[in-house]
Amino acid sequence: MKRYDRLKEIQRLDPERDFLEIYRITVTYEFPWDITRALELALYRTYAVPSIGRLLAETAELTDRTQKRYDDTALLLDTVVEHGFDSDPGRTALRRINRMHGAYDISNDDMRYVLCTFVVTPKRWLDAYGWRRLCDHELRAFATYYRTLGARMGIKDLPQSYEDFERTLDTYEDAHFGWDEGARSVSDATLDLMASWYPRPLAPLVRGASLALLDDSLLRAFRYERPAPLARSLTRGALRLRARAVRLLPPRTAPHYARQNPEIKGYPDGYEVAALGTFPTPGVRGCPVRDLAQPEADTV
Repeated sequence: MKRYDRLKEIQRLDPERDFLEIYRITVTYEFPWDITRALELALYRTYAVPSIGRLLAETAELTDRTQKRYDDTALLLDTVVEHGFDSDPGRTALRRINRMHGAYDISNDDMRYVLCTFVVTPKRWLDAYGWRRLCDHELRAFATYYRTLGARMGIKDLPQSYEDFERTLDTYEDAHFGWDEGARSVSDATLDLMASWYPRPLAPLVRGASLALLDDSLLRAFRYERPAPLARSLTRGALRLRARAVRLLPPRTAPHYARQNPEIKGYPDGYEVAALGTFPTPGVRGCPVRDLAQPEADTV
């Protein structure tokens, strides 16, 4: 198999009918490392919306149990990618996601915005740092995949195309990005988590590189100092050099799922999908709003 053979395979598929197959090829064969980084950045962006960042701080999941929250989020989303929406594991993962979100008063607009980050951020990351850009079939498949995910989560007024997702994201960030003390604590905890994946002496370097990848709107929202131009140039240049090297490598022969990432630390002996995530209790810190006596919503 040659480097661009899978791209040719993708372009022979129908992005509306075969969206799951296209998405799976793209994220597990073509760009597993890049998509992981892009989705990390996608979730990180959401903290800059005060209503989202503040709620995450109140739950304490991303400040007190940062690694577990990272692991569980990645594994639940990964389960749907690997097994599909209508498989038993996929349905279980979606029930867990819906159960957790159903514990809080999260607006439909915030939920839709988070979904938009999953579509738009990977495209923008790969435009800047990927060994190739996403083709039109992939963009359409990404939009359909996340439109399907959003529908299974009960999100209303979903964007219909990649362009709609991008327009919705940009409009929402322009209107809502802003400072919140709790959101800043969640941001700091996330940066500390990423630094913890490397030997301790490298922690300041990793934090600095992470900040160098943030755009100015995020830096302003969290009130971080703007990284020096040299730090930005070195960090982004290193990623572009990596892309050039990856382009010369032979294509991956086996899929790489998020569960195989070394950043997943919390389940060395395996995990049950039904046990992932949180199980909020009414009246306990971080779960102030909903009666959870109702059965789990199965919108799949």
